Amino acid sequence: MTLRAIENFVDTYPIARSVLNVAVTVVSVWLCLVLLPLRFPGMELAGISPNWLLIWVVAWSVKRVVWQGAMAGFILGLLQDGMTAPEPTHALSLMIVGALTASLQKQKYVQEDFISVALIVFLMAVISETVTALQFSFIGDRSLSEIWTYHQFVALSSAILSSLWAPVVYFPLNRWWETMRMPDQS
Repeated sequence: MTLRAIENFVDTYPIARSVLNVAVTVVSVWLCLVLLPLRFPGMELAGISPNWLLIWVVAWSVKRVVWQGAMAGFILGLLQDGMTAPEPTHALSLMIVGALTASLQKQKYVQEDFISVALIVFLMAVISETVTALQFSFIGDRSLSEIWTYHQFVALSSAILSSLWAPVVYFPLNRWWETMRMPDQS
């Protein structure tokens, strides 16, 4: 089924647009959740893999308002907490990423090309890992020097890998969401 056929179908049955859009969005989140613990060759750097949920939150938030980006980050962070340990929470860092990414759309120099998306994901990965390191600092079960030394390694590795893999998530989802945009939202 081509994209044109899908557009014709959802134009004929308006409720199908919403149902199909929600289904694709939920499946894309599910795929990112499944990819999160997997370590495929070429997709990891010293045991660190791309932060698929962060990439998804950036893809979602680029064309949304701040509260939508923050809510998406919060929900996906809770899902990640359910898969890992709830302390430190991922909800806080992904919520901040979603809100900051959504606020970037007002900047004139931010485009929707490969470089801009990769740079946004790189910056947001560093911010996310910094928020996590701050939470570890407040928990206090490790020395600060150990936390911040490891933070540099994790933040840089995660940022590099996530920014390299960002187009794999961003461009198909962005194209889908643009196609599924309601005619009155154009």
